[in-house]
Amino acid sequence: MKSCVVVGTQWGDEGKGKITDYLAQESNVVVRYQGGNNAGHTIKFDGKKFALHLIPSGIFSPKITNIMANGMVINPKAFFEELEILKKQGVNDFKLFVSDRAHIVLPYHMLLDGAIEAYLGDAKIGTTKKGIGPAYTDKASRQGIRVCDFIDEETFAQRLEFNLKVKNPLLKAYGLEELDFETVYNEYKEYAKLMKPYVCDTSILLNSLLEKDEKVLFEGAQGVMLCLDHGTYPFVTSSSPTAASVPLNAGVSPSYVKTCLGITKAYSTRVGEGAFPSEFEDEVAHAIREVGNEYGTTTGRPRRIGWLDTVVLRHTRRVSGINGISVMLLDVLTGLKELKICTHYILDGNEIDYVPASIKDFEKCEPVYKTVPGWDEDITTVTSFEELPEAAKNYLNEISDLVGVPINIFSVGPDRLQTIVVKEVF
Repeated sequence: MKSCVVVGTQWGDEGKGKITDYLAQESNVVVRYQGGNNAGHTIKFDGKKFALHLIPSGIFSPKITNIMANGMVINPKAFFEELEILKKQGVNDFKLFVSDRAHIVLPYHMLLDGAIEAYLGDAKIGTTKKGIGPAYTDKASRQGIRVCDFIDEETFAQRLEFNLKVKNPLLKAYGLEELDFETVYNEYKEYAKLMKPYVCDTSILLNSLLEKDEKVLFEGAQGVMLCLDHGTYPFVTSSSPTAASVPLNAGVSPSYVKTCLGITKAYSTRVGEGAFPSEFEDEVAHAIREVGNEYGTTTGRPRRIGWLDTVVLRHTRRVSGINGISVMLLDVLTGLKELKICTHYILDGNEIDYVPASIKDFEKCEPVYKTVPGWDEDITTVTSFEELPEAAKNYLNEISDLVGVPINIFSVGPDRLQTIVVKEVF
């Protein structure tokens, strides 16, 4: 079986888009299996820069089948805006399919997302206000509108009219204007017409491709620490980015999920609220943020900076079955005299080697660091592990030893050519 899941090992923004784009060059199929346009991938090649939010990372090759699977929640307006941007950038020849079982994000989801965040005040989750949480809430409460119903005008009208009877009193309670059925319906039925040609039962399509032994790459959004079940709840997303969620969210057998590549930055970042034990803020953190351009692809928010946390990586390895790591943005650390790696935590005076379930306990965790030398040499042009400075080699080896899995790939810059394979993934 030639399938691989690309998983973020931290809080998202690890560089999954670049690695998915890189691995897509030797893949036949790329599947986005969860999340919505609350996340983004930045991909650079041939001197061009692309920002993806919903569209799978294989969209740049006409040979690749791109699938937006049933585990996603899709904002139709954002979907077509993204497609239009790609077309203007010259991406016109592609194969793209949308699951008829995926759920639709509608205007009331976004309005409620923002209203709830404002109401929570200091206790806010720190969402992107894209309506993702409310859309998944509707999915769980059986009030969601799936793509198959969205592209059927009569069914969409019935479901939308019913949902507005439920949502409008909520909007009013939050001090917002109620939505007019005709206005929303007339706008979104046009998106439905545009979406219809892309729609199919992607589970059937994907299984047929897997049975033909095609190389399939599964990509999610966010990272494992934002998993609804295994992340830093409640400061998480509303779905599971783990490899364990792929069978459910893509409609395939668990037997097809064999290889899981964990993507990690050479340091840690986080956007939004929530505990972050290895976080620090000084001139070094500022330098990392600027050199690494640590600002959100979707929101532009500055990302919080921390040292690499291997407690988090071991947690990710355990709950997501990671059997290899890709270390991203290694070049950003060039010039730092020393680097710190979090190896354990101190909680209430005791040393622990796990991420506590209780956010209260996680907030109290104090990082235990191992300090290693940095390097000054420019590594942006290296083409192999052997060409790295000794300190950079040692840093990668420390990560591998502490996490307990091999380094498959490391990255020394944003371009495809600055991606060095140590051990083949497929």
